[in-house]
Amino acid sequence: MKCTEAGNMSNGDISHLLRGVWLMWLWQAVFVAGTGSKQWEVPTASFTSSFNLSEILQWEPHCQYHHLQDKRRISAEIPPRLDGTWVSTRCEVRPGPEFLTRSYTFHPSRHFKALQHYYTDSSCEDPAYSLMIRGKFRLRQASWITQGGTEAEHHLSKVGIVVHSLAAKQRLASRLPSTCVGLILGQVVPGKLYDLYNTRTGRGCLAALGFSMMEMGLIRVETQHHNHGGKVQELFLGDIHTEWAQRTQHRPTGYQQPLQNAMHHLHPCPLCALVYRSSEQRPPVLPHSPAATQSLAGHWVSQRCETRPTVLFLTRDFTFDPDQHAWEGIYRHYLDPACSRPTFTLRASGHYAQGSPSAKVAGASEFVFKVTQVRVRAMDKPTAKLLNGTRPGKCGRPGGWKVGAEHDVTPTDGCTVLGIKLPHKEFELFKTELDHKKHPLLFIGERPTDGSSPDHPQRRPTSFQAPMVLCSGGETQPLHHYGSVFNSKQVQLAASGTERLTQLVLLAFGSALCSLFCVY
Repeated sequence: MKCTEAGNMSNGDISHLLRGVWLMWLWQAVFVAGTGSKQWEVPTASFTSSFNLSEILQWEPHCQYHHLQDKRRISAEIPPRLDGTWVSTRCEVRPGPEFLTRSYTFHPSRHFKALQHYYTDSSCEDPAYSLMIRGKFRLRQASWITQGGTEAEHHLSKVGIVVHSLAAKQRLASRLPSTCVGLILGQVVPGKLYDLYNTRTGRGCLAALGFSMMEMGLIRVETQHHNHGGKVQELFLGDIHTEWAQRTQHRPTGYQQPLQNAMHHLHPCPLCALVYRSSEQRPPVLPHSPAATQSLAGHWVSQRCETRPTVLFLTRDFTFDPDQHAWEGIYRHYLDPACSRPTFTLRASGHYAQGSPSAKVAGASEFVFKVTQVRVRAMDKPTAKLLNGTRPGKCGRPGGWKVGAEHDVTPTDGCTVLGIKLPHKEFELFKTELDHKKHPLLFIGERPTDGSSPDHPQRRPTSFQAPMVLCSGGETQPLHHYGSVFNSKQVQLAASGTERLTQLVLLAFGSALCSLFCVY
């Protein structure tokens, strides 16, 4: 049975339904926080989400958020329809870093074939090797943890590898155990397919490569409906853990950048055709694109409602003043994957310094951001009640929180219940690109999956969040309007396990709809 995220349920029905789901998820979270386990139980009953056919965020000339009935709409069916081929729209960067393009084909028989092409460079111009993955998948039920997502399970039947050059073979040999080198790479000829795994062999060589298809554990398909009758479909698969040692066991609660349906994609999409026509023997070689000017000047905003691990939905809005090396960032948090039900907003500000070009991701630059001021605005009554319940000195002025009123939490060195600690320094990775319409895009470093902060150079990101777009032609917006300046960094210092547990209990009583135990 299919359902849409804008069904016929009343607000009361929605709240009642989500309250039950939240409380069940809460006890799982409390158990995990208390035991240190990162595992979670798979629900046995299906959960019908009620937020579909909701309007996608529209950007006005001044980049304000509006839900307009006469613009694009976005829908997400549960369970999703996966039949067809889904392809990358750009060179993707995974933690490590790894550079790849993907082409995944799903059949009505529940079989799938996935092609992953890996490259030596961040432009995906020099193929190293390709993986051909075959198996079966089964959709289970709507996710208890990530609203709007569907849980799934998969079974691999075969993983093959094609090495594209002798140099790539040597690099792989340096990463794999000697047994894998002898069995697999010893007689490898570039361009030929060799089994890396099948049902008769073990998975040791897959683990050594950091290979995992755990991304298929969480699935969401969004369809953008346009007034002219066209549509664009995107496939969101689960996030990849930012720690290499954790990625093969990680159960995703967020998403990677989406793949687009090869039949229903943005036009023009010159890279879509290249990836669609690729094979394990013929990886796509993406055309060289001139580097965009590495300038942060101006006003940048999210392109969509963004999903983060640990059940966070938000949009970002950043303004940079290069002359003053100052930034301001606005993070709007929501309860739902359509970003239609706000809970609280953060306005953070500080200064930044640009460092050297990245040695790991070509075209990216290293930055250091300092957060010196944060203001918080509760956007619903449960959040205001939660913040009013904090101890004096832990989150701004106690007892004065009201819906819509902004509070400066700088005097209390942040807000413990929201995981904010001031002052705060983070080591960042930024990159700018031009999209297919030559519009500037800004990529900001991906947040650590475990909720910690990149507060040491060794923890600097090696991959990116969803790109942001430049507004208003790129002119710098005056930051004095906000009282200080903000950056395109995420304000967060992870709360300790005890603080998270305490906050989860507070949230259970404060609101069955809130999930605020970590700020990104």
